[in-house]
Amino acid sequence: MSEPHALRLLAETAEDLQVIAAAVQDSVVKAGSLKYEARKNRFSLELNRFRWEAGQPRAKEGVRVRSLLAFDGVLGAKTRAVTKTDPELILSLLDVTFTPADEPPGGTVTLLFAGDGEITLDVEVLDATLLDSDYVWPTRNLPSHERRRR
Repeated sequence: MSEPHALRLLAETAEDLQVIAAAVQDSVVKAGSLKYEARKNRFSLELNRFRWEAGQPRAKEGVRVRSLLAFDGVLGAKTRAVTKTDPELILSLLDVTFTPADEPPGGTVTLLFAGDGEITLDVEVLDATLLDSDYVWPTRNLPSHERRRR
């Protein structure tokens, strides 16, 4: 398999956002990298994305890449069970969804984190961007959705 290229994805519809959501599933984010710029109507987060599209070169090894996920046209942001009091706190991003408003093109973007954390963004229009950097590294910490037995 050839080396995957850096992703550069844009989303303007709920279907487009599903592609980005699949790419960022199981990304890890430091709480300190959550950034809402109200004056610029922008919400962004720097994340370490598991490169699902790269496959797994070995049974217990994968690849992560530093990426930026940004939303423009953000009118407001709310959080539930997500805090920036500890900027080093690691959050695991599970899903990103878009719910259209009664009057398009606006709606609500929801970022769902492990542990019931949630960020909701009120957007005037869906405008999401995912950009990978050149910073790529192997990892043995593979995402797992299996329930652990104690």
